Amino acid sequence: MGFKNRLKEYRKKCGMTQKELAATSKVNRTTIAGLESGAIDVTTTDTLLKLSKALQAPVTSVFFTD
Repeated sequence: MGFKNRLKEYRKKCGMTQKELAATSKVNRTTIAGLESGAIDVTTTDTLLKLSKALQAPVTSVFFTD
């Protein structure tokens, strides 16, 4: 079972590219791409926090979906 998230949805809602989100969050763009595509299904809490902070959204809204 893959790691389901709404990262791409939130990123697009903020009008950001993966490159812009990477620069803002200090998370590698390939990590962001992997999370969005489902290729990466395990990551650190630090990564989740950095991305959600850059998107100005709660971690649970972005990463923990039903």
